Formats: sequence, structure tokens, C-alpha cells
Amino acid sequence: MEKVAVFVDVQNIYYTVRQCYNCHFNYNAFWAEATSGREIVKAIAYAIDKGDEKQRQFQNILKGIGFEVKLKPFIQRNDGSSKGDWDVGITLDIMEYAEHSNVVVLASGDGDFDLLLNKIRTNFGVSAEVYGVTGLTAMSLMSSASKFVPIEDNLLLKTKQ
Repeated sequence: MEKVAVFVDVQNIYYTVRQCYNCHFNYNAFWAEATSGREIVKAIAYAIDKGDEKQRQFQNILKGIGFEVKLKPFIQRNDGSSKGDWDVGITLDIMEYAEHSNVVVLASGDGDFDLLLNKIRTNFGVSAEVYGVTGLTAMSLMSSASKFVPIEDNLLLKTKQ
């Protein structure tokens, strides 16, 4: 049985799905598809914590599905911009779990992860599957993946926000 490690860039998926489809990502359908017939080595969802009740409920849903949820505080800068980036944390965790997996699944459209996927494929001989919104996923990330899975129809929650 293949061993899989699953990593979700929650903010990236939330905003790209909302921008393209004006709905939410179906984490249950994603989990079922990404882990079907596979042994789960690790599954982590990376999110920003703004401290509101609706977010806590969402985080509990993710935990109920099987994800470990890692949170960073939401930081609002003086100039009005915000910070809440998990790129380094995601990278470190993928490097840690890739050597114990046959497949690494990354849900993100962020092109910054292209070098990471090339590195783990080369160094650990793992397959790298990327789930992302086609028009909003970096071409370099799609190219570095062993398999690109577009987020569409079956991976969307049809209820509008």
C-alpha cells in the first residue's frame, strides 16, 4: 500500500477557490480522493488564526477529517497589509515526511513550492501530487508535480458564501 503525506495551504486554497468559483473547497472530498487506498503517514492543514468562532469550527472540522491543524497568528501591519505565510513551515514538514512516504500531496497554487517538489522527487524518489485551481496555480508548480489535479466540480462545496 502506498504511503501518503498530505499538506494543505489553507489560505491559498480558500482564496483561489473563492476567486475562481465563489464557493468553498470540499475538504471531505479532497481527503477521500487524496488518501483512497493509501496509508496516511501525515496530514497537516496550515491556517491563519484570527481567533473567531467560525474559524475555530472550521479547524475542528479539519481535525475531524483527520488533519493536524497548524496555526499562525494573523498579523496586521501598520500600513494595513497583513502577514500570515506558512511557506517555510510547509517546506520543513514536507522535507521531514517525504522520506517516509511514496506520495506527497500538496494542495496549493503557490509557485514558491516548485523547487521543493523537484527536490523531494529527486532526493526521495516520491511522487508529488498538486491540487490547485487551474487558472490560479503557478505553471512552475504544475510542471514540478508528478501529477496535477485541478480543483473543480467534485472538489467544490456548491453552497455560496
